[in-house]
Amino acid sequence: MNTLFATRRFFLTAAVGMTCLVLKAADEAKDGWVSLFNGKDLTGWKAPDPNPFWKVVDGVLVGENNPEKKGSMLYTAESYGDFELEADAKWQGEIDSGFMVRKPELQLQFGVSRSLKKDMTGSFYVGKYPEEAQAKDAAKLLKAGDWNTFKLQAKGDTFTVWINGTQASQYTNAKYAGPGPIGLQIHGGLAMKIEFRNVRIRPLPAAK
Repeated sequence: MNTLFATRRFFLTAAVGMTCLVLKAADEAKDGWVSLFNGKDLTGWKAPDPNPFWKVVDGVLVGENNPEKKGSMLYTAESYGDFELEADAKWQGEIDSGFMVRKPELQLQFGVSRSLKKDMTGSFYVGKYPEEAQAKDAAKLLKAGDWNTFKLQAKGDTFTVWINGTQASQYTNAKYAGPGPIGLQIHGGLAMKIEFRNVRIRPLPAAK
């Protein structure tokens, strides 16, 4: 009797969990959000070959250097122009990562800049870190060693970033206008690991 009850309870819990996932997906679709990571594999992404860098562990997308500390990029198969991108990211220690968007490529920095030797999380990198594009209060917004939610809006010539719901930086530059894939970075030259989950995007109407 106890075994039968436990079995029924297991299937009921599983059914409730699946229902929640379906409802969440329906809500996202209704609001225009599209998941970029299915929590199972790298479907929808162009992984390097061979690929010792990117893997899925317990529903989390993990990026990590190989033993030679070589870097890597992971790009979406599709390109995007105007959009809102949202993801949770987590790391510990000194890393150098970020989101890559548009063409020519614009980077939203996560972690320590190799050139400046300081944490520039939430700032935009365009071969340098323009003063007006820096997230100077990011340290106050970040939860060290824990999951942090990043939202990046690219609309026309303006790029805006929120960290855990608070606007952290904004950068305007008409040069970065072409649609491009969304990229995730592992910087070479250091041992680093970064994790992503709940990666999703909402395409926006082109700015006039």
